[in-house]
Amino acid sequence: MKRNYLVAAICVAAALASGACSASVSVGDKQVPADKVAAQMSSQLAATVGRAPDDVTCPEGLDAEVGATVVCALTDQGTEYDVTGTVTSVDGDNVKFDVQVADTPN
Repeated sequence: MKRNYLVAAICVAAALASGACSASVSVGDKQVPADKVAAQMSSQLAATVGRAPDDVTCPEGLDAEVGATVVCALTDQGTEYDVTGTVTSVDGDNVKFDVQVADTPN
């Protein structure tokens, strides 16, 4: 039984590490707040791999301009990965950004 749990944990971690997805949020100013970026990253990763990571924390907001990035910390089953959000488009108050999880844990 423990072996099955370990295999499942490894598969989920691998999926998270290779996960890339896109998120979209609405903002009223020139920056997406850190908590909204983290929530969207978590939500998009859940949609990609079937469940949300344990935690995503961003040190700062994401500027609402194409090419802007923020590196956040993703924690899943005790392992931490960098996860980067990169703005791909801005249309008024709607900011779209790609989410990329680092291949290796910190």
